[in-house]
Amino acid sequence: MGWKPRQSDRMYRFVVHTGKTAIAALRLPVTVSGTENLPSPDPLNGRSRRAVPGRGAVVAVTHFGYLDFAFAELVLWDYARIQARYLISKRATDHWFVSPFVHWLGHVVTDRSAGAEAYQDALARLREGEYVAILPEAGVSRSYNVRALKTGAVRLAAEGGVPVIPISVWGAHRLLTRGHGFPPKRAWRAPGRVHTGRPPRHSPDDDVAEGTEELRRALQAGIDTCIADFPLTPAPGAWWMPERLGGGALPDAAGAAAAPADKGAGRRDRG
Repeated sequence: MGWKPRQSDRMYRFVVHTGKTAIAALRLPVTVSGTENLPSPDPLNGRSRRAVPGRGAVVAVTHFGYLDFAFAELVLWDYARIQARYLISKRATDHWFVSPFVHWLGHVVTDRSAGAEAYQDALARLREGEYVAILPEAGVSRSYNVRALKTGAVRLAAEGGVPVIPISVWGAHRLLTRGHGFPPKRAWRAPGRVHTGRPPRHSPDDDVAEGTEELRRALQAGIDTCIADFPLTPAPGAWWMPERLGGGALPDAAGAAAAPADKGAGRRDRG
């Protein structure tokens, strides 16, 4: 695509409010905790948080379904007026409808053949005070446990001198995920649960692998918090529950192996 629209905060707010309208229309009750770990909204700009050098962050979001990022962004907006710039694969921007929105919303386009360029773009955003959001599992987890993470989130945070905000999303995968399409009947009043963990800081001298594992544990702890008070009792063997809790999700190893290649041929819903 040759034409690339300019980044627009007005368009960002339009998309966020459209998402809020959709959630309201479906009567989706979303329970949120850990909001004390988010920065306070800028009192000088109630509509959105201005980019201030040294005040941005990397936002790490779990990836159990295709709507996790939307639930995370709605929490970021509602409680901190943050306009997160997500790392999005170049493949997604090739779509004629999606591409303009990616550029309007100021997201960072990643290309496997030119990963260093996207990394430097994200780093520059962080140094300007932006919030850069990453789904560090690099693929949908079909075990519904947090998989091993890529190290990019921790490396960016350490080099940019900003914290990592871990956001765990539970329940959004019941609406749309790999192998399970969007079911209008199940979506009506379907609960969602979001937890924000404590944002650690890393320095360039820290062990990146250790910091990444610490982040994975924080995201998993957030998922466990969400599951503990999720307002829906799953049927025995429910596909959307992890195997360790008696659910029908794929085991960890199988889920990790299946995610990249699976094109959506999943088991039939069982609850």
